[in-house]
Amino acid sequence: MPNFRRGVCAFSAALAAVVALAGAAPCQQLLTPESLAGLLRVGELALSPDGAHLLYTVRTPDLAQNRSAAVVWLLPTAPGSKGKPVAEGSSPVWLPAGPGGASRFAVVTKDGVVVRTLADAAVVATLPGAVANLSAAPAGDHFAFTRDVAIDPPVTAAHPDLPKANARAYDDLMVRHWDHWLDGSYSHLFVRPLAGGEARDLMPGERVHTPLPPFGGGEQIAWSPDGKELCYTARRVPNPEASTDSSLWVVPVGGGEAKNVTPGMPGYDQDPSYSPDGRWIAFASMARPGFEADRLRLFLHDRQSGKNQELLPDFDASAHELRWTKDSQALFFTVEVEGTTQVYTASLAGRQAVRVTNGRHALSGLQVAPDGASLFALRTSMERPAEVVRIDARTGAITALTDHNGPAFADLALPQIDGEWFPATDGKQIHAWIVKPPNFDPSKRYPFVLYCQGGPQSMVGQGFSFRWNFHLMASKGYVVAAVNRRGLPGFGQAWNDQISQDWGGQAMADLLSVCDAMQARPYVDKARSAAVGASFGGFTVYWLMGNAGDRFASMIAHCGVFNLESMYLATEELFFVDWDLGGPYWRTPEAAERYRRFSPHRYVQNWKTPLLVIHGEQDFRVPYDQGLQAFTAAQLQGVPSRLLMFPNEGHWVLQAQNGVLWQREFFGWLDRWCGEGRGK
Repeated sequence: MPNFRRGVCAFSAALAAVVALAGAAPCQQLLTPESLAGLLRVGELALSPDGAHLLYTVRTPDLAQNRSAAVVWLLPTAPGSKGKPVAEGSSPVWLPAGPGGASRFAVVTKDGVVVRTLADAAVVATLPGAVANLSAAPAGDHFAFTRDVAIDPPVTAAHPDLPKANARAYDDLMVRHWDHWLDGSYSHLFVRPLAGGEARDLMPGERVHTPLPPFGGGEQIAWSPDGKELCYTARRVPNPEASTDSSLWVVPVGGGEAKNVTPGMPGYDQDPSYSPDGRWIAFASMARPGFEADRLRLFLHDRQSGKNQELLPDFDASAHELRWTKDSQALFFTVEVEGTTQVYTASLAGRQAVRVTNGRHALSGLQVAPDGASLFALRTSMERPAEVVRIDARTGAITALTDHNGPAFADLALPQIDGEWFPATDGKQIHAWIVKPPNFDPSKRYPFVLYCQGGPQSMVGQGFSFRWNFHLMASKGYVVAAVNRRGLPGFGQAWNDQISQDWGGQAMADLLSVCDAMQARPYVDKARSAAVGASFGGFTVYWLMGNAGDRFASMIAHCGVFNLESMYLATEELFFVDWDLGGPYWRTPEAAERYRRFSPHRYVQNWKTPLLVIHGEQDFRVPYDQGLQAFTAAQLQGVPSRLLMFPNEGHWVLQAQNGVLWQREFFGWLDRWCGEGRGK
């Protein structure tokens, strides 16, 4: 048998040993950074065309080797069925049945793409080389995929007599993106016959990406039901660093000129999905140019008339993961709702969003059964990472289908998590998740963590982060308030919009309102309070350092914005700062005043709280000099401070051992200033 089975067994044995060492009493073990890092990652859900099987991946981390390996699992959808591993690899894609009716699927492996049958796992076709965003034509006769294409030669190519020279040269502002310097290559869309032959570049010679980096994936590319064309998302603009104007483009599978089917729509247009009857392309669209967090409206492109129309113009929320019913008469989609992510549906005739699910969870990876009676998804909560579930489309009832991390959680004491509402200074109500330690005792006094969300427009939902993990914080003995302050989705677009050009205003007041209310509770030890956050959350920590008085005993800022003026000139996507900060600080007196009032570096004279600064050297959204400036300001004023820099990480910490080190340093700093023996 392939060695992936041995890897699964070895992980299970190792995890059991970790759990056993944590304690002898049942249900009394606590989550640790090491056991958090060892949890399995379930994802990449794919339903077979007949609805009889699910494919998904289980990624097993190897902390010692600082890497992980993915295995594809097969799960029959019949009630009571058990899954089994069937292939090493990732990104599983179903194909129509092959000769003799054998079910087939494709998997991306380290050597390329292979096609296997369920019956004997025989390799029946290959696609060599590195590929991404694999999909198959409805008839199964072609693959589509993306691959990087080198178009712009490096500056060193013009100087062959200098073979040891090392330099980059650019002629426009888009010189780097998130965590890498641009190297003259672009992600292009390709097609190739399943039977073999040449792969055709459908974007030849273009300095254009599909999908949109770095977050776009296969959801931004779709096949037409007849297999004659592909629709993809791309941004063909002269100034990509300053524009969100992406469009949907349709191109024949044989190649040729791409046609823009969303002209005159200046915001993000993305995530095309053809109706099974071929009449419509559903897609998500933002109305306002330059605003990356606008409402994602559910639009329909009529392939007969060429017109675009909004299906739910009065729906005050964003629609994600658009999935058609087989009869082409309705769509299912996911929606962020008050700190959760739920499934909704809307029919073309009714044109009204109807909620399908309820509960404290986040649902993603949505798959619709052919009969429309069942949905399949990944369910995540703050307590546990994703597992596969079935959803009754009529009642919304959810049934768990997998439990890959069950052995790890069998003996864990879980935190207590409640959604609460707090009064704001302007009379509105603020939602926050209050997370209490396992075996919480209200008669005791606990240290407190105010979690400051990033984004800035990114909901505090029911996610299971492997870095900012509230389960782990609670297991370390902290009460956590994770606040859905002003500027976050899931509470209406007006609430989401209120943070733009007001970074140090109502959003900060919301956080302090929740902080003060929590610190007044008898089970919170006010003297042992901390504020932590990343990105905009890091900005928040720096701002609170100078504006929150003596509320906190400890601060931790990860990749935070410290100096708004220098940040504007050093970041890479200018549309973000142009919208959220109102343009460059020299443009108008009003803009200059906003920078002056809201920039944390203007308040360093008030800094007293011990501060841990964390940053990645490859972070180009919030360049690492922001962290260095904050650390320098703290050091020069004698504020207890520590700088933790990751040379090979960007805005996020992605490598396994770096992640564990991050957790150890994070809790080491918290415990030093908020633990029982604080200040030592």
